Amino acid sequence: MTVNEQQALQSFFGIGPLTCSKLMARFYMHETAKIGDLANKQVLSLTAALSDMKIENDLRRQILEDIRRMKDTGTVRGRRHALGLPVRGQNTRSQIKTAIKLNKLDRRLGLRGLR
Repeated sequence: MTVNEQQALQSFFGIGPLTCSKLMARFYMHETAKIGDLANKQVLSLTAALSDMKIENDLRRQILEDIRRMKDTGTVRGRRHALGLPVRGQNTRSQIKTAIKLNKLDRRLGLRGLR
């Protein structure tokens, strides 16, 4: 099975369609080209650019640290993260009932930790 460059770049955590298209335009790569068709110079410059970006474990670590910081400071977003509720203002009246049923024990433990 051959994978094109676009799919290969998007397989990294933190690289979506927009970042992928910017990288491909920056290094003059065609969107349907295969990975084996790249020149050695393009591969080296692409790996240098990817090493400068926060992707994979570095990005995951940063996200977890941001959530931990919000929980420690006691912000609304941090409390909602701790309770496992939607953080960005979604409705919780009807759509979240299933999650509340499944995570009932976890939520009770989380409430005790906040008080």
